[in-house]
Amino acid sequence: MLYPLSYGSGVSKHASSGCIVAQGWAMVGTTSGSTPAGGQTDRVQSNPSPTDRSRPVPPQLLPRTAEVDGDGTLLIGGCNVLDLAEEFGTPLFVYDEAHLRERCREAMAAFDGRVAYASKAFLCRAMARLVHEEGMTIDVATGGEYHVARAAGVPAASLVMHGNNKSEAELNLAMRDGVGRIVVDSFDELDRIEALVAGGAPSPAVLIRTNPGIEVHTLDEVATGVPDSKFGFPLAAGDAAGALARAAASPAMELMGIHVHIGSQVFSAENFADALAMLGPIVGEWDLPEFVVGGGLGVPYVTGEEAPTITQWANGIHRACDEAGIRATVSAEPGRSIAAAAAITLYRVGTIKEIAGVRTYVAVDGGMSDNPRPVLYGSGYETFLPRAVAAERPRTVTLVGKHCESGDKLVVDGAVPADLAVGDVIATPVTGAYGHSMGSNYNKVLRPPVVFVADGQARLVVRRETMDDLLATDVG
Repeated sequence: MLYPLSYGSGVSKHASSGCIVAQGWAMVGTTSGSTPAGGQTDRVQSNPSPTDRSRPVPPQLLPRTAEVDGDGTLLIGGCNVLDLAEEFGTPLFVYDEAHLRERCREAMAAFDGRVAYASKAFLCRAMARLVHEEGMTIDVATGGEYHVARAAGVPAASLVMHGNNKSEAELNLAMRDGVGRIVVDSFDELDRIEALVAGGAPSPAVLIRTNPGIEVHTLDEVATGVPDSKFGFPLAAGDAAGALARAAASPAMELMGIHVHIGSQVFSAENFADALAMLGPIVGEWDLPEFVVGGGLGVPYVTGEEAPTITQWANGIHRACDEAGIRATVSAEPGRSIAAAAAITLYRVGTIKEIAGVRTYVAVDGGMSDNPRPVLYGSGYETFLPRAVAAERPRTVTLVGKHCESGDKLVVDGAVPADLAVGDVIATPVTGAYGHSMGSNYNKVLRPPVVFVADGQARLVVRRETMDDLLATDVG
């Protein structure tokens, strides 16, 4: 018997369905198949207090196909996650393929098929193939990301080359392959493109990345459209207009449009509207065929956080473009909103250290090497036990890794069931973006594997590193 998950508030009984909602979870017995947890029509979302962390982990933070079996264990994509931990080991990234595809399709529908996946959020060959199959182009920011996408079979024409400091080698490779677009970020880059074309490389189609110079409600580290930023041509200083004029006059490139990206993990629709309003005059003046609004849509990570859906975000973008008089074809570059909530990370508890009157540390077999966001940005996450996903979480702990750093904290003041024990598999949700992609080998820890799950099957798409991998580039 499987139980789909839905989120409510309080305790109630719905006579029409026989569904008992307790502590925010609905467990509905079915006799033929099951209903996924994460669908927009499947869950009733409440707005719990951000401090009410003792309740079960909110289902809206779990992947699309999350459900609970008769023993209370979490399944994703029809796979028991505890079985996955046994088969593939921990730490382990588990991605819900149905969730990824659903978010891709939502974005494609919201922007009329004009979407580039921001691969910096999460990239491997399987992910590149998936988004390409869904009709998206792919935004790559380095030669490495470009290489992985090409190795996955993605045509160069389906790639958008980003980066604030593209090397001559990166540009030359992309241009000779016939890359779809190059997003130009500096006057030096214009020099490099012209020199490469003079040397025989094909003329590329380019976009000029502008910086509107607005303050954004996000962390300084991920704000890119503020006045003091390494990204783009500043609008107010006249650099954007200068870059557009130079690109338009250059025989070495075809100017296709204007690009803007204001930052990451942005929840405020007003920030996007402000940027588009500022860009309206220059976009209208140049009347170019393409206008790219970038990405940056935020996602909820912890209890009480809310964010617009991709569709709501797109509707706001289109409305703001209309109000700004922007007539160009509008496209977007979502990354986090595609991948983040599609995955959870599984760890195994190795040590529980209770310091009386201070805190309880729970140490796991991963840490800042597989999720550096808490260390870099102070990012918050939830904690739960996949063996008892609907259980209350009255115990407060700090989830830490195994690295030789006091700051190696994955979750500060996380909530877990009272019976948490050494050997338990513990999970953090919403780790599909900027975990694997920002991972490292700090302390020579092996980077974890990635599995995609769908229809009861799990496939390994990135294997766990081995000790020999640590020596593969060590020629000393």
